[in-house]
Amino acid sequence: MAKNIIIVESPAKARTIERYLGRGYKVAASMGHVRDLPKSKLGVDIEDDFQPKYVTIRGKGKILDELRGLVKSADNVYLAMDPDREGEAIAWHLTHALNLDDGDAIRIAFNEITERVIKRSVEQPRSIKQPLVDAQQARRILDRLVGYKISPLLWRKIRYGLSAGRVQSSAVRMIVDREREREAFVPREYWTLGAVFETQANEQFEGQLSKWRESEPDIPDKATMDQVLEGLPRDRYQVAKVETKKTKRYPSAAFTTSSLQQEASRRLGMRASSTMRTAQQLYEGLPISGKSEHTGLITYMRTDASRVSEEAVDEAKAYIKEMYGAKYSDPRKQRGKAKAASQDAHEAIRPTDVTLTPGRIKKDLNRSQFRLYKLIWERFLASQMKPARFDETTLTLQSDDYEFEARGKIMRFPGFMVLSNKGQPEDDELLPEVKKDDDVTLVEFMPKQNFTKPKARYTEASLVRALEDAGIGRPSTYAPIIETIQKRGYVEIESKHFQPTELGLLVNDLLENYFADIVDLNFTASVEKRLDAIEEGKLEWRQVVREFWESLAADLERAEDEIEDAPNPICEECGKEMEIKQGRFGKFFACTGYPECRNTKPLEEQNNQETEEETDEVCEKCGRRMVIKHGRYGKFIACPGYPECQNTKPYVVKTGAECPECGGEVVKRWSKKGRVFYGCDQFPDCRFVVWNKPTDQHCEDCGAFLVNKRSKKKGEYLKCSNDQCGREYLPAEGLEST
Repeated sequence: MAKNIIIVESPAKARTIERYLGRGYKVAASMGHVRDLPKSKLGVDIEDDFQPKYVTIRGKGKILDELRGLVKSADNVYLAMDPDREGEAIAWHLTHALNLDDGDAIRIAFNEITERVIKRSVEQPRSIKQPLVDAQQARRILDRLVGYKISPLLWRKIRYGLSAGRVQSSAVRMIVDREREREAFVPREYWTLGAVFETQANEQFEGQLSKWRESEPDIPDKATMDQVLEGLPRDRYQVAKVETKKTKRYPSAAFTTSSLQQEASRRLGMRASSTMRTAQQLYEGLPISGKSEHTGLITYMRTDASRVSEEAVDEAKAYIKEMYGAKYSDPRKQRGKAKAASQDAHEAIRPTDVTLTPGRIKKDLNRSQFRLYKLIWERFLASQMKPARFDETTLTLQSDDYEFEARGKIMRFPGFMVLSNKGQPEDDELLPEVKKDDDVTLVEFMPKQNFTKPKARYTEASLVRALEDAGIGRPSTYAPIIETIQKRGYVEIESKHFQPTELGLLVNDLLENYFADIVDLNFTASVEKRLDAIEEGKLEWRQVVREFWESLAADLERAEDEIEDAPNPICEECGKEMEIKQGRFGKFFACTGYPECRNTKPLEEQNNQETEEETDEVCEKCGRRMVIKHGRYGKFIACPGYPECQNTKPYVVKTGAECPECGGEVVKRWSKKGRVFYGCDQFPDCRFVVWNKPTDQHCEDCGAFLVNKRSKKKGEYLKCSNDQCGREYLPAEGLEST
């Protein structure tokens, strides 16, 4: 039996570490948490100063028995969970479950799974850091109080199965507020004027009207634009000014958890949960050709610090000098900074070995692993390189009271941009060589009608950024927050943007009215700061929980008094009210007339009369008008004559577009992952689908319906749904081609 036992969370990590340490060490896995608050009840004794009542997680008894056997015969036991609050809490729970002393030097932590770092960590064990445990424990209890106290109220007042969360509710609030801001937005028309000029050497370039009658142009409508065009000279313009200045573009710092999720979403189209899952695989290690063991490819992926170690800086510097030359290496050694109020527990996300280039290990990784590793590798290496240098030129063209400006730039030194093959400027960045007082000829004017646009709906990337900016949540919570609000049916994703559902609006409004603190962004951010203060040893965790509960308890009492309960269903067999009962397989409705009446029904069939909506669809079995109901998997259409008539149908949202393949109607659907798409209502006989929302407009060329599209370069526009046609239109200009 090995004399030294190391316990980690995952088997993959265990195998890698055991190979590094060799004989004398046995590495076992706890498979994550082994103790937690019970699922069936609150698990927090409010009267006993919020004492948590932890229980062994179901299914972990056998694992704990195996670990106890290993610990009993070992000379030394080390707990090597992840280096953050959650990891510290898992280690603390293991000390209680395995009868270890959390004051002993049994905790080892490392930011990367490499042989050098692992061996160094084993030589430097420490005791459990209780402030980190307290911070995690406080977060768990706060979330439990919100979830287990507010959620039952939502069940009674709105519908069974709803939930509220301390952080998730704030995220829904942000999405709802953005949607209502968009609905209230009134577009404003404005015009811009571009022009094409030609030099004496017959080189053409574009400029924009920058001054009209000694002020910036304000052209609100076509009549004003016609007035401007009428007064504009149609012949020659003179170069009144040539300004050239040197500018630099600096590389971004190495990734934090938040910036990695944002960039992976923006550039790779990866969901936050997929990004974190793939990063975990890269961190724990993968088999790499030419190496005898699994290799951890990146440092720990849950961090809000952008600093990197001196050792990593030196390795990057040597690699850059060898591959690109000394002129590309930044002698200032950019190491990044920790954000204010960040945990700063460990360094930024970077490759463990910068010589393991993406191209070198591509064949050892799957597509997601390769793309994410390439993103991390390039970002880190770029952060250690010199900035790109440009010459930016502004030409001012003048005639009478009118001035046009043309801007361009020339790259003089690519710097870090050499990594992404952006070493040469694009053609549209160049301006012709002209001098002050040169004459240029006007070729044509290009007036353009524009409309102001509301703020865009949140994408995963922008929502993560907004949560981070507001101080809500922490690196490890962003992906679970996004997953939860979708699973609860509070938001949906359409064209990669979040939209609140009717249910999300309803729950948000109730929480805003009766639990303002829960959805208040500033309050939620202040709680996060107090959790940080607990971690730093500046606050006692029970004090934070106590103050939070006092405010929540008062809100709960008011809500209970003021909100009427949603009515329980009436038994169809005897006419008595039904009530919720707990059965072997969960909760259900049972008639209060038991035992004379034994009628029961699933909770999913409860419907709040205020939210039940009648449809135009007629039940073909009994002739009643069908209604929209809410089940555990979302909305469906059901006959109101239940249980005599049990006819149900899928709930679909009609778009009014005709299927180009069979003539059926295109309806809104949801994928298994909650993503919105549009397909023919004759599925599975017809499998036509599009991912963008159909419109009631049709293509002038082929007659197919147009769909809404959006891109950074073009903004919002329309595109033909027929892939073989693909014609594009600007919505503000009707069916005028782009």
